[in-house]
Amino acid sequence: MSKISAAITAVGAYVPDYVLTNKILETLVDTNDEWITTRTGIKERRILKGEGLGTSYLAIKAAQNLIDKKGINPEDIDLVIVATATPDMKAASTAAYTASEIGAVNAFSYDLEAACSSFLFGMSTASAYIESGKYKSVLLIGADKMSSMINYEDRATCIIFGDGAGAVLFEPNQEGLGLQDEYLRSDGAGRDFLQATFGGSSYPTTPEALEKGQQFVFQEGKTVFRNAVFNMADAAEKILAKTKLAKEDIDWLVVHQANKRIIDATANRIEISPEKVMTNIQKYGNTTSATLPLLLNDYELQLKKGDNLVFAAFGGGFTWGSIYLKWAYNS
Repeated sequence: MSKISAAITAVGAYVPDYVLTNKILETLVDTNDEWITTRTGIKERRILKGEGLGTSYLAIKAAQNLIDKKGINPEDIDLVIVATATPDMKAASTAAYTASEIGAVNAFSYDLEAACSSFLFGMSTASAYIESGKYKSVLLIGADKMSSMINYEDRATCIIFGDGAGAVLFEPNQEGLGLQDEYLRSDGAGRDFLQATFGGSSYPTTPEALEKGQQFVFQEGKTVFRNAVFNMADAAEKILAKTKLAKEDIDWLVVHQANKRIIDATANRIEISPEKVMTNIQKYGNTTSATLPLLLNDYELQLKKGDNLVFAAFGGGFTWGSIYLKWAYNS
């Protein structure tokens, strides 16, 4: 019998209606459209508004989009993973609520958190469940409501992040398609340079912390930029060497949408032409766990069965890596 591999067989996505443009940000902080565009490549980002609406709302919408497009019965889903850095609540699983709301009543579910690398690491996890032969249908959702962690008086971070969600379905494949190999890494020393300090168990939220805005995301830009450029490009290079995949054989580079300069630097390092690099940062900004599946959704109609995709991501903490996947269907 042929070896079972884990292939993506469907994608879905959701972004909120409200568009936060650079022009609007000019009224909130000391910045301007030219400065933001030049340094990040971002023109606008989507923001989820509405009392009580959190990451699960985004995840449910993206999952429902996939279910409708694929025409699947949610009761056939075995596992739901929600990759996120912004769960709805502490202690209560966002994935469990998402699974129940979409009708995946026979699935078990859990959250996976590795900052901006959450979806990439989730791809590895979902694939392992499929390759084990025990499970036939794994729904992986990348979703984040980053606006819940952002101080809109801090121009260093509020220009970067947006809200959104993307979903993919992993199923068994016996044609040699799907996830081929991976190179995943982490370094805990990076937690000092990108995180939200207060609100976790080390530093529970206090009135004093709230008054100082210490529950919001902090980023030491230069350090994060330098590490992101080096590690994403290095991981992509290593997966090419590991799989003996020539750069000419790459059909698409699917790279985390953190900053246009980081995207370009990663592409240049492995000598990939711009037309092979998926980008949508100009529309959505950095949606953290949602960037990779949102790219797949935006480019789905251009993907062909057998295409070679190289994924790369970098996140706070630090976390990073690269995955090589062969696309499994024609849209």
